Amino acid sequence: MTNRFTLNRAEGKVMGVAAGVADYTNVDVTLIRLGFVAATLLTGPLMLVLYVVAGLVAPQR
Repeated sequence: MTNRFTLNRAEGKVMGVAAGVADYTNVDVTLIRLGFVAATLLTGPLMLVLYVVAGLVAPQR
């Protein structure tokens, strides 16, 4: 686990947020993406807003 969260745009699909979370937590990126989809279905647009904010605010690797 790294000390801080960074975007991983090299291995990311959209903004690199899921790949960055996977690097940070040392979990497979597919599980993180499935979690994001499930969270979006449960919370609606809130998760999408948080995803975009994380993609804009977090530093790149």
